[in-house]
Amino acid sequence: MKSSLIFLLAGIIIGGAIACFYAGHDGVHITHSWDKVFAKNDNVKSSKVKFKNRYGITLVGDLYMPKDLNKNDKYSAIAVAGPFGAVKEQSSGLYAQEMANRGFVTLAFDPSFTGESGGNVRYVASPDINTEDFSAAVDYLSNLPYVDENKIGIIGICGWGGMAINAAAMDTRIKATVASTMYDMTRVTANGYFDSENSAEKRYEKKVAMNAQRNIDYKNGKYALAGGVVDPLPDDAPQFVRDYYAYYKTPRGYHKRSLNSNGGWNVTSALSFMNMPLLQYADEIKNPVLIIHGENAHSRYFSEDAFKKLTGDNKELLIIPGANHVDLYDNMEKIPFDKLEQFFNTNLNR
Repeated sequence: MKSSLIFLLAGIIIGGAIACFYAGHDGVHITHSWDKVFAKNDNVKSSKVKFKNRYGITLVGDLYMPKDLNKNDKYSAIAVAGPFGAVKEQSSGLYAQEMANRGFVTLAFDPSFTGESGGNVRYVASPDINTEDFSAAVDYLSNLPYVDENKIGIIGICGWGGMAINAAAMDTRIKATVASTMYDMTRVTANGYFDSENSAEKRYEKKVAMNAQRNIDYKNGKYALAGGVVDPLPDDAPQFVRDYYAYYKTPRGYHKRSLNSNGGWNVTSALSFMNMPLLQYADEIKNPVLIIHGENAHSRYFSEDAFKKLTGDNKELLIIPGANHVDLYDNMEKIPFDKLEQFFNTNLNR
């Protein structure tokens, strides 16, 4: 069973391919052709954009807007990121395009160190820097002449759902937040799935392994990758691993720049998640939050527990009947876009 979980335990299990220590990626390399895993909507215009976060890292995004957008007007805007280990050409782009089809200006972006965005080294995540990435997206949207800076929301998918809630607790400019099929990446890294490794001893074992890998990486001048979604599937793979495989490793969702579709995160990437709980101040979020999860998702407990942390009467947990975790990546019959439209229209126009 443990071998089946390599795809999300990057940094916990040693092994895999090798990433260059310095990947020569100070700049960014942008693909201007349509290379998304979803079909283009002719009612929506899109363009590649670049912007910097507070750490000076250049982020690359796809800006979507209604085809009939009037640049003399002011529009509500939404920044979208996730899932954890995905790129903007996958689920976040699908969400962004559909919300633009419904009248919003939207921005799907690659987080730091991944996809077309900059940052050295490659294939590393950070609870701090990746939370900042959301705020950087708000910076960019706030300064578009046709966006109302007081009407900006965010959507975080999977592991970026936790980042989105963390960003909302920090950035008061975020007026409405959606976390879809969310993971709390700090919790799953520190405690294991279903909190099955929630002990000081288990955490110590993980830290010993990752810190030993740091020595090896430094000596070799390269970072070992932990592997993306396990391929081929073991016979004993649990259903949720099979669901991930069906998205990331098949034409349905495979993308050449996606970490989960390919070599995964750096083995040591998970170190900073071990003792930095993302949801520490979630109870201080004053603006509306909508948390969405599938009824049959293995990860449902993350959303239910995150919702318990939220306070006030403007928070909502929506459970989608019959949906699993990955259904909310791209299943247009399961993703509640009508609800998303209503939520943002109501809360960005107060």
